[in-house]
Amino acid sequence: QVQLIESGGGLVQTGGSLRLSCSASGLGLAFSSYTLGWFRQAPGKERQFVATIGSNSRTYYRDSVQGRVTISRDNAKNMIYLQMSNLKPEDTAIYYCAARRDYSPDYYYTEEAEYADWGQGTQVTVSS
Repeated sequence: QVQLIESGGGLVQTGGSLRLSCSASGLGLAFSSYTLGWFRQAPGKERQFVATIGSNSRTYYRDSVQGRVTISRDNAKNMIYLQMSNLKPEDTAIYYCAARRDYSPDYYYTEEAEYADWGQGTQVTVSS
């Protein structure tokens, strides 16, 4: 059973930075064959895609975070990271990491329904 646990959220001022982490257990060596993603959900809004990294480490971002956010993975530690900088109040949300087996390395998985496993989320609040 896959378990994803996020950490690193908190309160930060506009323009600040945060690094979110997500620990994946239950995958073992198969972790390297998974696509990993970060999504977020603001109050009263639907969950939305933020970033994804494939098994080949190709990355893709939503337009509004491009240049401010970097997704990365450490296959040796079964960890996923989201480095966020120049944060804005509109980045305030609960951030979730997600995982799925990567059957198409050339395809970017950006839809919530495409991911099988989810963490519980970590709150990010950006004050103005």
